[in-house]
Amino acid sequence: METNEARVEAVLLELEAALGHGFARPALLVCALTHRSSMNEQAGIEQPVEQGNEEARDAGNNERLEFLGDAVLGLVVAEALYLAHPEWHEGELTRIRAQLVSRKHMAEVAQEIGLGSYLRLSRGEERGGLRNKSTVLSDSMEAVLAALFLDGGLEPVRVFVRRYVMGEAAEELARELRSGAALGNYKSALQERLQAARAGMPVYRVKSESGPDHRKRFLVEVRLRTGEGEPGKALARGKGSTKKLAEQDAARRALERLGTGVAESSAPAAGTEEEDHAAE
Repeated sequence: METNEARVEAVLLELEAALGHGFARPALLVCALTHRSSMNEQAGIEQPVEQGNEEARDAGNNERLEFLGDAVLGLVVAEALYLAHPEWHEGELTRIRAQLVSRKHMAEVAQEIGLGSYLRLSRGEERGGLRNKSTVLSDSMEAVLAALFLDGGLEPVRVFVRRYVMGEAAEELARELRSGAALGNYKSALQERLQAARAGMPVYRVKSESGPDHRKRFLVEVRLRTGEGEPGKALARGKGSTKKLAEQDAARRALERLGTGVAESSAPAAGTEEEDHAAE
C-alpha cells in the first residue's frame, strides 16, 4: 500500500517537473505550498492566536517565503527586461515590470502550472474555495520562487521566469508599448473604438484549447454583437497560454484589421489556417 510519504513525494516530483527544478531540499517546496491556515490546524491553534503562540503559528508556512519571493521576482524580471530591451528608458522598464510582477499576472502564472492543486490548506479554507483565490495563488507563486532561489540560486528562477512570467506576456506588453496603446488594454481599446463608431460590442468565445494543464493553449474568437441574439460577424482570432492573453491577442488583431479596413468577409479571422492549427 502506498504510504503518505510516498504520495507526498510523487506530488512534489510532479510539481518539480512543472517548475523545471529538482529540489535538493524538498522541505523548502513543502513550506512554500503550506498556507498559514494549515499550520494553525495542525498545531491546534485557535483564532485569535494567543500572545506567545506567534512563532508556532508562523513556523513552516509560506508567508516569510512570500516576502523573499516578491523581491527575487522583481530582481529577475528587471534583469531580463534590462538585458532584452536596451532601447527602453527607465519609465518604460518600470511600466512593463509592474505588469509582469502584478498579483493578477502571477495568479495567471500559478494557474498555468496548476499550483492551486498542490497547496496545503486547512479543511475549512478548502471548503471555502481558498485554493482558487487569485491572491492566494499569487502569494503562493512568490513563495515557490523563493524556494527555488534558496534551493538553487537565481538560475532556476531565471529559467522559470523566462518560460512562464515573461515569454508571451512580455512580448504582448512590448507590442502594446510600441503601439502606444494602454498596457494590457487592447480589449478596452477595441470596445471604445466600436462604441465610438456605433458598430456594436465585441464578444469573446473560446474556439479551442489544447495541451497539458501546465502548458495550455487557447484559441479565442472575437465577434461583433450588433443586437440581441447570437453575435454576428467575426472580427479576428487570437492565441495565448491563458484565456485572457488569447482575448487580448484577438482584440489586438481586430484593431489591426479595423485600422486597415479588412473585414471578415475578405480575410480569415486569425490570419492563416496555420496559425489556427498552431494553437490546437
